[in-house]
Amino acid sequence: MLTVDLTTGNFERSTLPQPLLEEYLGGRGVGVRLMRTSYHLDPFDAAMPLIFAVGPLCGTASPTSARLSVVSRSPLTGTIYDCSAGGRFAWRLKASGIDILTITGKSPIPTILTITAEKVELLPAASLWGTDIPTTVKALSAHGSVAAIGPAGENGVLFANIMMGEGNSVGRGGMGAIMGSKNLKAITVNGDQKSLVADPPLFEKARQDIMRLFKASPVIFGPLGIAEFGTPVLVDLMAQRRMAPTANFSKTFFEHSANYSAPTMKNACGATKDGCYGCPIQCKKASSTGKALPEYESVSHFGALNNISTLKSIINSNDLCNELGMDTITAAATISAWGEIRGSYPTATEMAGLLQDIAFCRGDGRLLSRGSRRMAEELGHPELSMSVKSLELPAYDPRGAYGMALAYCTSNRGGCHLRAYPISHEILRKPVPTDRFSFSGKARIISIAEDSNAAVDSLVACKFAFFGASIEEYGELLTAVTGIPYSPQRLKEIGQRIVMTERFYNCANGFSRKDDLLPERFFTEGGSSGDGIEIKPLDRNRFTEELDKYYRIRGLNSDGCFDTPDFLDTMP
Repeated sequence: MLTVDLTTGNFERSTLPQPLLEEYLGGRGVGVRLMRTSYHLDPFDAAMPLIFAVGPLCGTASPTSARLSVVSRSPLTGTIYDCSAGGRFAWRLKASGIDILTITGKSPIPTILTITAEKVELLPAASLWGTDIPTTVKALSAHGSVAAIGPAGENGVLFANIMMGEGNSVGRGGMGAIMGSKNLKAITVNGDQKSLVADPPLFEKARQDIMRLFKASPVIFGPLGIAEFGTPVLVDLMAQRRMAPTANFSKTFFEHSANYSAPTMKNACGATKDGCYGCPIQCKKASSTGKALPEYESVSHFGALNNISTLKSIINSNDLCNELGMDTITAAATISAWGEIRGSYPTATEMAGLLQDIAFCRGDGRLLSRGSRRMAEELGHPELSMSVKSLELPAYDPRGAYGMALAYCTSNRGGCHLRAYPISHEILRKPVPTDRFSFSGKARIISIAEDSNAAVDSLVACKFAFFGASIEEYGELLTAVTGIPYSPQRLKEIGQRIVMTERFYNCANGFSRKDDLLPERFFTEGGSSGDGIEIKPLDRNRFTEELDKYYRIRGLNSDGCFDTPDFLDTMP
Protein backbone atom coordinates (compact mmCIF):
# COMPACT_ATOMS: atom_id res chain seq x y z
CA MET A 1 0.00 0.00 0.00
CA LEU A 2 1.18 3.49 -0.88
CA THR A 3 -0.21 6.24 1.37
CA VAL A 4 0.07 9.82 0.12
CA ASP A 5 -0.62 12.86 2.31
CA LEU A 6 -1.18 15.78 -0.06
CA THR A 7 -1.10 18.32 2.78
CA THR A 8 2.44 17.48 3.85
CA GLY A 9 3.67 15.93 0.63
CA ASN A 10 4.76 12.79 2.49
CA PHE A 11 4.63 9.24 1.09
CA GLU A 12 4.71 5.94 2.92
CA ARG A 13 4.86 2.40 1.59
CA SER A 14 3.60 -0.39 3.83
CA THR A 15 2.64 -4.04 3.61
CA LEU A 16 -0.98 -5.00 4.22
CA PRO A 17 -1.51 -7.76 6.83
CA GLN A 18 -2.06 -11.17 5.27
CA PRO A 19 -5.30 -11.87 7.23
CA LEU A 20 -6.84 -8.63 5.94
CA LEU A 21 -6.12 -9.63 2.34
CA GLU A 22 -7.45 -13.15 2.87
CA GLU A 23 -10.70 -11.93 4.43
CA TYR A 24 -11.39 -8.90 2.19
CA LEU A 25 -9.53 -9.87 -1.03
CA GLY A 26 -8.89 -6.43 -2.58
CA GLY A 27 -10.80 -3.78 -4.52
CA ARG A 28 -14.09 -2.89 -2.87
CA GLY A 29 -13.53 -5.21 0.10
CA VAL A 30 -10.14 -3.93 1.22
CA GLY A 31 -11.18 -0.35 0.46
CA VAL A 32 -14.28 -0.66 2.67
CA ARG A 33 -12.23 -2.26 5.45
CA LEU A 34 -9.68 0.58 5.32
CA MET A 35 -12.51 3.11 5.77
CA ARG A 36 -13.15 1.85 9.31
CA THR A 37 -11.53 4.87 10.98
CA SER A 38 -12.86 7.53 8.58
CA TYR A 39 -16.35 6.52 7.37
CA HIS A 40 -17.91 9.15 9.66
CA LEU A 41 -15.97 12.10 8.18
CA ASP A 42 -17.54 14.65 5.87
CA PRO A 43 -16.74 13.63 2.27
CA PHE A 44 -14.91 16.93 1.72
CA ASP A 45 -12.91 16.74 4.95
CA ALA A 46 -9.24 16.82 3.97
CA ALA A 47 -8.69 13.72 6.13
CA MET A 48 -11.22 11.71 4.07
CA PRO A 49 -9.25 9.05 2.18
CA LEU A 50 -9.66 8.41 -1.53
CA ILE A 51 -8.67 4.78 -1.99
CA PHE A 52 -7.67 3.16 -5.30
CA ALA A 53 -7.57 -0.62 -4.89
CA VAL A 54 -6.82 -3.32 -7.45
CA GLY A 55 -7.84 -6.94 -6.90
CA PRO A 56 -5.74 -10.07 -6.37
CA LEU A 57 -6.21 -11.15 -10.01
CA CYS A 58 -4.96 -7.89 -11.52
CA GLY A 59 -1.71 -8.22 -13.40
CA THR A 60 -2.37 -11.83 -14.39
CA ALA A 61 -4.08 -13.23 -17.49
CA SER A 62 -7.32 -13.65 -15.52
CA PRO A 63 -10.21 -12.63 -17.81
CA THR A 64 -11.71 -9.16 -17.08
CA SER A 65 -9.33 -8.52 -14.15
CA ALA A 66 -7.57 -5.33 -15.30
CA ARG A 67 -9.81 -3.31 -13.01
CA LEU A 68 -9.75 -1.35 -9.77
CA SER A 69 -12.20 0.08 -7.26
CA VAL A 70 -12.18 3.62 -5.89
CA VAL A 71 -13.60 3.83 -2.37
CA SER A 72 -14.57 6.80 -0.21
CA ARG A 73 -17.73 8.45 1.14
CA SER A 74 -19.93 9.93 -1.56
CA PRO A 75 -20.56 13.69 -1.49
CA LEU A 76 -23.73 13.10 -3.54
CA THR A 77 -25.31 10.47 -1.29
CA GLY A 78 -23.42 10.52 2.01
CA THR A 79 -23.18 6.73 1.81
CA ILE A 80 -20.05 4.64 1.85
CA TYR A 81 -19.18 4.39 -1.80
CA ASP A 82 -17.14 2.40 -4.25
CA CYS A 83 -17.02 2.56 -8.01
CA SER A 84 -14.95 0.38 -10.34
CA ALA A 85 -13.28 0.98 -13.69
CA GLY A 86 -11.20 -1.02 -16.11
CA GLY A 87 -8.32 -0.07 -18.34
CA ARG A 88 -4.55 0.10 -18.32
CA PHE A 89 -4.46 2.30 -15.19
CA ALA A 90 -5.27 -0.62 -12.87
CA TRP A 91 -2.77 -2.88 -14.62
CA ARG A 92 0.02 -0.31 -14.44
CA LEU A 93 -0.72 0.54 -10.80
CA LYS A 94 -0.22 -3.13 -9.99
CA ALA A 95 2.89 -3.23 -12.22
CA SER A 96 4.36 -0.36 -10.19
CA GLY A 97 4.23 -2.59 -7.12
CA ILE A 98 1.09 -1.10 -5.58
CA ASP A 99 -2.17 -2.87 -4.75
CA ILE A 100 -3.69 -0.05 -2.70
CA LEU A 101 -3.19 3.70 -3.16
CA THR A 102 -4.61 5.79 -0.30
CA ILE A 103 -4.72 9.56 -0.75
CA THR A 104 -5.49 11.94 2.11
CA GLY A 105 -5.03 15.65 2.78
CA LYS A 106 -5.31 18.62 0.46
CA SER A 107 -2.52 20.03 -1.65
CA PRO A 108 -1.90 23.78 -1.20
CA ILE A 109 -1.74 24.09 -5.01
CA PRO A 110 -3.19 22.10 -7.93
CA THR A 111 -1.03 19.03 -8.27
CA ILE A 112 -0.34 15.81 -10.15
CA LEU A 113 0.68 12.59 -8.45
CA THR A 114 3.10 10.48 -10.52
CA ILE A 115 3.94 6.93 -9.54
CA THR A 116 6.46 4.41 -10.85
CA ALA A 117 8.04 1.37 -9.23
CA GLU A 118 11.07 3.49 -8.36
CA LYS A 119 9.64 6.92 -7.62
CA VAL A 120 6.65 8.84 -6.25
CA GLU A 121 6.44 12.53 -6.98
CA LEU A 122 4.06 15.49 -6.74
CA LEU A 123 4.21 17.90 -9.69
CA PRO A 124 2.53 21.29 -10.08
CA ALA A 125 -0.65 21.26 -12.20
CA ALA A 126 -1.45 24.95 -12.54
CA SER A 127 -1.14 24.82 -16.32
CA LEU A 128 -3.67 21.96 -16.52
CA TRP A 129 -6.18 23.18 -13.93
CA GLY A 130 -9.34 24.07 -15.84
CA THR A 131 -8.60 21.85 -18.83
CA ASP A 132 -10.85 19.04 -20.03
CA ILE A 133 -10.04 15.34 -19.80
CA PRO A 134 -8.62 14.81 -23.33
CA THR A 135 -6.26 17.79 -22.95
CA THR A 136 -5.05 16.55 -19.56
CA VAL A 137 -4.54 12.98 -20.72
CA LYS A 138 -2.64 14.07 -23.82
CA ALA A 139 -0.36 16.32 -21.76
CA LEU A 140 0.46 13.55 -19.28
CA SER A 141 0.51 10.46 -21.50
CA ALA A 142 4.32 10.28 -21.46
CA HIS A 143 4.09 9.48 -17.73
CA GLY A 144 2.07 6.28 -18.35
CA SER A 145 -1.62 5.70 -17.68
CA VAL A 146 -3.63 8.67 -16.47
CA ALA A 147 -6.61 9.07 -14.13
CA ALA A 148 -7.84 12.66 -14.18
CA ILE A 149 -10.69 14.99 -13.32
CA GLY A 150 -12.18 17.66 -15.56
CA PRO A 151 -13.79 21.01 -14.79
CA ALA A 152 -16.71 19.27 -13.05
CA GLY A 153 -14.40 17.75 -10.43
CA GLU A 154 -12.51 21.01 -9.96
CA ASN A 155 -15.77 22.91 -9.42
CA GLY A 156 -17.21 20.43 -6.93
CA VAL A 157 -20.05 19.02 -9.04
CA LEU A 158 -21.45 16.34 -6.73
CA PHE A 159 -21.55 13.75 -9.51
CA ALA A 160 -18.13 14.52 -11.00
CA ASN A 161 -16.24 11.43 -12.07
CA ILE A 162 -12.63 10.33 -12.49
CA MET A 163 -11.74 9.45 -16.07
CA MET A 164 -9.09 6.95 -17.06
CA GLY A 165 -7.05 7.86 -20.11
CA GLU A 166 -8.49 4.99 -22.14
CA GLY A 167 -12.04 6.29 -21.74
CA ASN A 168 -13.12 4.28 -18.68
CA SER A 169 -14.71 6.18 -15.84
CA VAL A 170 -15.11 5.99 -12.09
CA GLY A 171 -18.50 7.33 -12.91
CA ARG A 172 -20.97 7.47 -10.04
CA GLY A 173 -21.12 8.97 -6.56
CA GLY A 174 -18.88 12.00 -7.07
CA MET A 175 -15.42 10.54 -6.53
CA GLY A 176 -14.14 13.21 -8.94
CA ALA A 177 -15.45 15.94 -6.63
CA ILE A 178 -13.46 14.46 -3.73
CA MET A 179 -10.35 14.37 -5.91
CA GLY A 180 -10.97 17.99 -6.88
CA SER A 181 -11.44 19.05 -3.25
CA LYS A 182 -7.92 17.73 -2.62
CA ASN A 183 -6.53 19.90 -5.45
CA LEU A 184 -5.46 16.72 -7.22
CA LYS A 185 -5.85 17.12 -10.99
CA ALA A 186 -4.49 13.76 -12.07
CA ILE A 187 -2.62 10.60 -11.13
CA THR A 188 -0.20 8.87 -13.49
CA VAL A 189 1.13 5.36 -13.02
CA ASN A 190 3.71 3.28 -14.82
CA GLY A 191 5.55 0.09 -14.07
CA ASP A 192 6.76 -3.19 -15.53
CA GLN A 193 6.71 -5.56 -12.57
CA LYS A 194 5.17 -8.97 -13.23
CA SER A 195 2.51 -10.56 -11.07
CA LEU A 196 3.26 -14.07 -9.88
CA VAL A 197 0.86 -17.02 -9.94
CA ALA A 198 1.13 -19.66 -7.21
CA ASP A 199 -0.11 -22.61 -9.31
CA PRO A 200 0.34 -22.02 -13.08
CA PRO A 201 -1.23 -25.34 -14.25
CA LEU A 202 -4.35 -24.81 -12.13
CA PHE A 203 -4.47 -21.18 -13.26
CA GLU A 204 -4.43 -22.14 -16.94
CA LYS A 205 -7.13 -24.76 -16.42
CA ALA A 206 -9.36 -22.28 -14.59
CA ARG A 207 -8.76 -19.61 -17.22
CA GLN A 208 -9.66 -21.98 -20.03
CA ASP A 209 -12.83 -23.08 -18.20
CA ILE A 210 -13.91 -19.45 -17.90
CA MET A 211 -13.19 -18.75 -21.57
CA ARG A 212 -15.27 -21.77 -22.65
CA LEU A 213 -18.19 -20.51 -20.58
CA PHE A 214 -17.81 -17.03 -22.09
CA LYS A 215 -17.96 -18.45 -25.60
CA ALA A 216 -21.02 -20.53 -24.77
CA SER A 217 -22.92 -17.52 -23.42
CA PRO A 218 -25.37 -15.93 -25.89
CA VAL A 219 -25.46 -12.78 -23.75
CA ILE A 220 -21.69 -12.35 -24.17
CA PHE A 221 -20.78 -13.78 -27.57
CA GLY A 222 -24.15 -14.46 -29.20
CA PRO A 223 -25.18 -12.76 -32.49
CA LEU A 224 -26.88 -10.00 -30.47
CA GLY A 225 -24.51 -10.23 -27.50
CA ILE A 226 -22.59 -7.46 -25.79
CA ALA A 227 -19.33 -8.40 -27.52
CA GLU A 228 -20.93 -7.64 -30.88
CA PHE A 229 -23.12 -4.64 -30.08
CA GLY A 230 -22.18 -3.48 -26.57
CA THR A 231 -24.65 -2.73 -23.81
CA PRO A 232 -27.01 -0.68 -26.07
CA VAL A 233 -28.46 -4.07 -27.11
CA LEU A 234 -30.63 -3.50 -24.03
CA VAL A 235 -32.41 -0.56 -25.68
CA ASP A 236 -34.70 -2.79 -27.75
CA LEU A 237 -35.12 -5.32 -24.93
CA MET A 238 -36.19 -2.70 -22.38
CA ALA A 239 -38.58 -1.18 -24.95
CA GLN A 240 -40.14 -4.57 -25.57
CA ARG A 241 -40.50 -5.20 -21.83
CA ARG A 242 -42.06 -1.73 -21.41
CA MET A 243 -39.59 -0.72 -18.72
CA ALA A 244 -37.58 2.00 -20.46
CA PRO A 245 -37.66 5.05 -18.16
CA THR A 246 -39.24 7.90 -20.14
CA ALA A 247 -39.92 11.55 -19.25
CA ASN A 248 -38.46 11.32 -15.74
CA PHE A 249 -39.98 7.87 -15.12
CA SER A 250 -43.52 9.14 -15.76
CA LYS A 251 -43.75 6.62 -18.61
CA THR A 252 -42.15 3.26 -19.35
CA PHE A 253 -42.11 3.25 -23.16
CA PHE A 254 -40.52 5.63 -25.67
CA GLU A 255 -41.80 5.22 -29.22
CA HIS A 256 -38.59 6.61 -30.77
CA SER A 257 -36.05 4.41 -28.98
CA ALA A 258 -35.18 2.62 -32.23
CA ASN A 259 -33.41 5.85 -33.25
CA TYR A 260 -30.61 5.01 -30.82
CA SER A 261 -30.71 1.20 -30.67
CA ALA A 262 -27.49 -0.81 -30.91
CA PRO A 263 -27.92 -1.71 -34.61
CA THR A 264 -28.78 1.91 -35.45
CA MET A 265 -25.71 3.17 -33.62
CA LYS A 266 -23.47 0.60 -35.24
CA ASN A 267 -24.66 1.52 -38.73
CA ALA A 268 -24.61 5.26 -38.14
CA CYS A 269 -21.23 5.45 -36.39
CA GLY A 270 -19.29 2.58 -37.94
CA ALA A 271 -18.91 1.16 -34.44
CA THR A 272 -15.83 -0.95 -33.78
CA LYS A 273 -15.01 -3.18 -30.82
CA ASP A 274 -13.25 -1.61 -27.87
CA GLY A 275 -12.90 -2.38 -24.20
CA CYS A 276 -10.77 -2.71 -21.11
CA TYR A 277 -7.12 -3.74 -21.35
CA GLY A 278 -6.75 -7.47 -21.96
CA CYS A 279 -10.50 -8.17 -21.78
CA PRO A 280 -11.71 -10.84 -24.23
CA ILE A 281 -15.28 -9.48 -24.30
CA GLN A 282 -14.56 -5.95 -25.61
CA CYS A 283 -18.09 -4.74 -24.78
CA LYS A 284 -17.33 -1.07 -25.30
CA LYS A 285 -17.73 0.37 -28.76
CA ALA A 286 -15.94 3.23 -30.49
CA SER A 287 -16.89 5.29 -33.52
CA SER A 288 -14.97 5.17 -36.79
CA THR A 289 -12.99 8.16 -35.49
CA GLY A 290 -11.99 6.29 -32.30
CA LYS A 291 -14.30 8.11 -29.87
CA ALA A 292 -16.03 6.05 -27.17
CA LEU A 293 -19.72 5.55 -27.93
CA PRO A 294 -22.34 5.77 -25.16
CA GLU A 295 -23.39 2.68 -23.25
CA TYR A 296 -26.96 1.64 -22.50
CA GLU A 297 -27.58 3.78 -19.42
CA SER A 298 -26.30 6.88 -21.22
CA VAL A 299 -28.23 6.45 -24.47
CA SER A 300 -31.45 5.67 -22.60
CA HIS A 301 -31.21 8.56 -20.12
CA PHE A 302 -30.07 11.17 -22.64
CA GLY A 303 -32.73 9.72 -24.92
CA ALA A 304 -36.07 8.51 -23.53
CA LEU A 305 -35.68 9.98 -20.04
CA ASN A 306 -35.40 13.46 -21.55
CA ASN A 307 -37.77 12.88 -24.50
CA ILE A 308 -34.89 13.18 -26.98
CA SER A 309 -34.72 10.90 -30.01
CA THR A 310 -31.78 12.40 -31.90
CA LEU A 311 -28.80 10.04 -31.90
CA LYS A 312 -26.35 12.85 -32.67
CA SER A 313 -27.49 14.79 -29.59
CA ILE A 314 -27.24 11.70 -27.37
CA ILE A 315 -23.69 10.95 -28.52
CA ASN A 316 -22.70 14.59 -28.10
CA SER A 317 -24.08 14.62 -24.53
CA ASN A 318 -22.08 11.50 -23.72
CA ASP A 319 -18.93 13.05 -25.22
CA LEU A 320 -19.37 16.23 -23.20
CA CYS A 321 -19.80 14.34 -19.92
CA ASN A 322 -16.63 12.36 -20.63
CA GLU A 323 -14.68 15.47 -21.56
CA LEU A 324 -15.91 17.57 -18.64
CA GLY A 325 -15.77 14.71 -16.13
CA MET A 326 -19.40 14.02 -15.11
CA ASP A 327 -21.49 10.92 -14.55
CA THR A 328 -23.88 10.49 -17.46
CA ILE A 329 -26.63 8.76 -15.45
CA THR A 330 -26.88 11.42 -12.76
CA ALA A 331 -26.46 14.33 -15.17
CA ALA A 332 -29.25 13.10 -17.45
CA ALA A 333 -31.56 12.13 -14.57
CA THR A 334 -31.10 15.48 -12.82
CA ILE A 335 -31.85 17.37 -16.03
CA SER A 336 -34.93 15.19 -16.59
CA ALA A 337 -36.30 15.90 -13.09
CA TRP A 338 -35.65 19.61 -13.67
CA GLY A 339 -37.50 19.39 -16.98
CA GLU A 340 -40.58 17.89 -15.37
CA ILE A 341 -40.56 20.45 -12.56
CA ARG A 342 -40.44 23.40 -14.94
CA GLY A 343 -42.90 21.75 -17.37
CA SER A 344 -40.51 21.63 -20.31
CA TYR A 345 -37.70 19.19 -21.07
CA PRO A 346 -34.55 20.57 -22.70
CA THR A 347 -34.40 20.17 -26.46
CA ALA A 348 -31.61 18.32 -28.21
CA THR A 349 -29.96 21.64 -29.12
CA GLU A 350 -30.19 22.97 -25.55
CA MET A 351 -28.61 19.94 -23.87
CA ALA A 352 -24.97 20.74 -24.70
CA GLY A 353 -25.06 24.22 -23.18
CA LEU A 354 -26.83 22.90 -20.09
CA LEU A 355 -24.16 20.24 -19.49
CA GLN A 356 -21.42 22.83 -19.82
CA ASP A 357 -23.24 25.09 -17.35
CA ILE A 358 -23.40 22.21 -14.87
CA ALA A 359 -19.68 21.45 -15.14
CA PHE A 360 -18.78 25.11 -14.60
CA CYS A 361 -21.56 25.71 -11.99
CA ARG A 362 -23.02 28.71 -13.77
CA GLY A 363 -26.62 29.78 -14.35
CA ASP A 364 -29.13 26.96 -13.90
CA GLY A 365 -26.18 24.58 -13.88
CA ARG A 366 -25.19 25.70 -10.39
CA LEU A 367 -28.36 24.18 -8.91
CA LEU A 368 -28.29 21.14 -11.19
CA SER A 369 -24.69 20.40 -10.16
CA ARG A 370 -26.01 19.35 -6.72
CA GLY A 371 -27.93 16.35 -8.10
CA SER A 372 -31.66 15.77 -8.48
CA ARG A 373 -32.59 15.43 -4.79
CA ARG A 374 -31.14 18.74 -3.69
CA MET A 375 -32.37 20.46 -6.83
CA ALA A 376 -35.92 19.11 -6.49
CA GLU A 377 -36.08 20.00 -2.80
CA GLU A 378 -34.95 23.55 -3.46
CA LEU A 379 -37.58 23.96 -6.18
CA GLY A 380 -40.32 22.60 -3.91
CA HIS A 381 -40.85 19.23 -5.64
CA PRO A 382 -38.83 16.61 -3.76
CA GLU A 383 -41.17 13.89 -5.05
CA LEU A 384 -39.84 14.37 -8.59
CA SER A 385 -36.29 13.30 -7.80
CA MET A 386 -36.16 9.72 -9.07
CA SER A 387 -33.49 8.59 -6.65
CA VAL A 388 -32.84 6.31 -3.68
CA LYS A 389 -30.47 7.61 -1.00
CA SER A 390 -29.89 10.58 -3.35
CA LEU A 391 -28.48 8.34 -6.10
CA GLU A 392 -30.42 8.72 -9.34
CA LEU A 393 -31.99 5.54 -10.69
CA PRO A 394 -30.50 3.96 -13.82
CA ALA A 395 -32.34 2.91 -16.97
CA TYR A 396 -34.55 0.09 -15.64
CA ASP A 397 -38.02 1.08 -14.48
CA PRO A 398 -38.71 -0.82 -11.23
CA ARG A 399 -42.38 -1.30 -12.11
CA GLY A 400 -41.23 -3.75 -14.78
CA ALA A 401 -38.93 -5.81 -12.55
CA TYR A 402 -39.89 -6.18 -8.91
CA GLY A 403 -36.54 -7.60 -7.83
CA MET A 404 -34.94 -4.45 -9.18
CA ALA A 405 -37.42 -2.37 -7.15
CA LEU A 406 -36.21 -4.07 -3.97
CA ALA A 407 -32.53 -4.04 -5.00
CA TYR A 408 -32.54 -0.27 -5.59
CA CYS A 409 -33.62 0.20 -1.98
CA THR A 410 -31.36 -2.32 -0.25
CA SER A 411 -28.25 -1.18 -2.15
CA ASN A 412 -25.79 0.36 0.29
CA ARG A 413 -24.59 3.00 -2.14
CA GLY A 414 -28.08 4.15 -3.23
CA GLY A 415 -30.25 3.53 -6.29
CA CYS A 416 -27.84 1.19 -8.09
CA HIS A 417 -28.64 -1.70 -10.43
CA LEU A 418 -25.27 -3.43 -10.08
CA ARG A 419 -25.33 -4.36 -6.39
CA ALA A 420 -27.67 -7.31 -6.96
CA TYR A 421 -28.37 -6.96 -10.71
CA PRO A 422 -31.70 -8.84 -10.74
CA ILE A 423 -32.01 -7.91 -14.43
CA SER A 424 -29.90 -11.02 -15.04
CA HIS A 425 -32.65 -13.41 -13.89
CA GLU A 426 -35.75 -11.23 -14.31
CA ILE A 427 -35.05 -10.09 -17.87
CA LEU A 428 -32.03 -11.93 -19.29
CA ARG A 429 -33.19 -15.20 -17.63
CA LYS A 430 -29.71 -16.06 -16.29
CA PRO A 431 -28.82 -18.26 -14.48
CA VAL A 432 -32.43 -19.19 -13.56
CA PRO A 433 -35.46 -17.16 -14.71
CA THR A 434 -37.76 -15.56 -12.12
CA ASP A 435 -41.15 -13.86 -12.45
CA ARG A 436 -40.40 -10.18 -12.91
CA PHE A 437 -43.87 -9.17 -11.72
CA SER A 438 -43.58 -10.94 -8.37
CA PHE A 439 -41.85 -10.11 -5.09
CA SER A 440 -41.95 -13.75 -3.97
CA GLY A 441 -38.52 -15.00 -2.96
CA LYS A 442 -36.81 -11.80 -4.08
CA ALA A 443 -35.50 -10.84 -0.61
CA ARG A 444 -33.51 -14.07 -0.42
CA ILE A 445 -32.30 -13.80 -4.03
CA ILE A 446 -31.26 -10.17 -3.59
CA SER A 447 -29.30 -10.85 -0.39
CA ILE A 448 -27.40 -13.75 -2.00
CA ALA A 449 -26.68 -11.70 -5.12
CA GLU A 450 -25.44 -8.74 -3.08
CA ASP A 451 -22.98 -10.99 -1.25
CA SER A 452 -21.76 -12.65 -4.44
CA ASN A 453 -21.35 -9.34 -6.23
CA ALA A 454 -19.45 -7.83 -3.30
CA ALA A 455 -16.95 -10.66 -3.68
CA VAL A 456 -16.80 -10.06 -7.44
CA ASP A 457 -16.18 -6.34 -6.83
CA SER A 458 -13.33 -7.28 -4.50
CA LEU A 459 -11.61 -9.63 -6.95
CA VAL A 460 -12.00 -7.03 -8.97
CA ALA A 461 -13.74 -8.72 -11.95
CA CYS A 462 -16.30 -7.41 -14.42
CA LYS A 463 -19.98 -8.16 -13.78
CA PHE A 464 -20.42 -9.09 -17.44
CA ALA A 465 -18.09 -12.06 -16.95
CA PHE A 466 -20.79 -13.66 -14.83
CA PHE A 467 -23.22 -13.93 -17.72
CA GLY A 468 -21.04 -16.93 -18.54
CA ALA A 469 -18.85 -17.92 -15.60
CA SER A 470 -19.69 -18.05 -11.89
CA ILE A 471 -17.85 -17.44 -8.63
CA GLU A 472 -17.07 -21.17 -8.64
CA GLU A 473 -14.73 -20.75 -11.63
CA TYR A 474 -13.37 -17.46 -10.34
CA GLY A 475 -12.79 -19.05 -6.94
CA GLU A 476 -10.61 -21.65 -8.62
CA LEU A 477 -8.77 -18.90 -10.47
CA LEU A 478 -8.19 -17.04 -7.19
CA THR A 479 -6.93 -20.22 -5.55
CA ALA A 480 -4.46 -20.69 -8.40
CA VAL A 481 -3.18 -17.11 -8.15
CA THR A 482 -2.85 -16.93 -4.36
CA GLY A 483 -2.28 -20.53 -3.34
CA ILE A 484 -5.06 -20.10 -0.75
CA PRO A 485 -8.20 -22.27 -1.12
CA TYR A 486 -11.32 -20.25 -2.00
CA SER A 487 -14.64 -22.06 -2.39
CA PRO A 488 -17.81 -20.35 -3.66
CA GLN A 489 -19.17 -20.46 -0.12
CA ARG A 490 -16.09 -18.74 1.30
CA LEU A 491 -16.36 -16.01 -1.33
CA LYS A 492 -20.03 -15.44 -0.45
CA GLU A 493 -19.13 -15.18 3.24
CA ILE A 494 -16.48 -12.59 2.41
CA GLY A 495 -19.07 -10.72 0.33
CA GLN A 496 -21.55 -10.78 3.18
CA ARG A 497 -18.92 -9.34 5.53
CA ILE A 498 -18.34 -6.45 3.12
CA VAL A 499 -22.05 -5.74 2.60
CA MET A 500 -22.78 -5.73 6.32
CA THR A 501 -19.80 -3.51 7.08
CA GLU A 502 -21.06 -0.99 4.53
CA ARG A 503 -24.54 -1.03 6.02
CA PHE A 504 -23.10 -0.50 9.49
CA TYR A 505 -21.20 2.56 8.26
CA ASN A 506 -24.38 3.94 6.68
CA CYS A 507 -26.49 3.31 9.78
CA ALA A 508 -23.85 4.99 11.95
CA ASN A 509 -24.14 8.00 9.62
CA GLY A 510 -27.92 8.22 10.05
CA PHE A 511 -29.29 6.00 7.28
CA SER A 512 -32.15 3.65 8.12
CA ARG A 513 -35.38 2.19 6.79
CA LYS A 514 -36.62 5.64 5.81
CA ASP A 515 -33.88 5.72 3.17
CA ASP A 516 -34.61 2.21 1.79
CA LEU A 517 -37.57 3.50 -0.20
CA LEU A 518 -38.47 4.23 -3.80
CA PRO A 519 -40.01 7.53 -4.92
CA GLU A 520 -43.79 7.65 -4.39
CA ARG A 521 -44.48 7.66 -8.15
CA PHE A 522 -43.74 3.97 -8.45
CA PHE A 523 -46.45 3.04 -5.91
CA THR A 524 -49.19 5.32 -7.23
CA GLU A 525 -48.72 5.54 -11.00
CA GLY A 526 -48.71 2.80 -13.62
CA GLY A 527 -46.39 2.70 -16.59
CA SER A 528 -47.16 3.22 -20.27
CA SER A 529 -47.44 -0.11 -22.01
CA GLY A 530 -48.29 0.83 -25.57
CA ASP A 531 -49.63 -2.38 -27.10
CA GLY A 532 -49.55 -5.41 -24.81
CA ILE A 533 -48.15 -5.66 -21.29
CA GLU A 534 -49.89 -3.74 -18.51
CA ILE A 535 -47.37 -2.03 -16.26
CA LYS A 536 -49.04 -1.60 -12.87
CA PRO A 537 -47.91 0.46 -9.87
CA LEU A 538 -45.94 -1.48 -7.28
CA ASP A 539 -47.93 -3.07 -4.45
CA ARG A 540 -46.77 -1.13 -1.41
CA ASN A 541 -47.78 -3.85 1.05
CA ARG A 542 -45.89 -6.57 -0.81
CA PHE A 543 -42.86 -4.34 -1.15
CA THR A 544 -42.93 -3.66 2.60
CA GLU A 545 -43.29 -7.36 3.39
CA GLU A 546 -40.32 -8.27 1.19
CA LEU A 547 -38.19 -5.49 2.66
CA ASP A 548 -39.03 -6.85 6.14
CA LYS A 549 -37.92 -10.31 4.97
CA TYR A 550 -34.66 -8.85 3.69
CA TYR A 551 -33.97 -7.27 7.08
CA ARG A 552 -34.68 -10.58 8.85
CA ILE A 553 -32.40 -12.50 6.49
CA ARG A 554 -29.62 -9.98 7.19
CA GLY A 555 -30.17 -10.16 10.96
CA LEU A 556 -31.12 -6.47 11.08
CA ASN A 557 -33.80 -4.83 13.19
CA SER A 558 -37.08 -3.52 11.77
CA ASP A 559 -35.40 -0.18 11.02
CA GLY A 560 -32.83 -1.88 8.80
CA CYS A 561 -29.97 -1.32 11.23
CA PHE A 562 -28.04 -3.07 14.02
CA ASP A 563 -29.05 -3.70 17.60
CA THR A 564 -25.42 -4.19 18.60
CA PRO A 565 -23.25 -1.04 18.48
CA ASP A 566 -20.11 -3.19 18.62
CA PHE A 567 -20.78 -4.92 15.28
CA LEU A 568 -17.41 -3.89 13.83
CA ASP A 569 -15.64 -5.58 16.74
CA THR A 570 -16.96 -8.92 15.47
CA MET A 571 -15.40 -8.36 12.04
CA PRO A 572 -11.75 -9.23 11.24
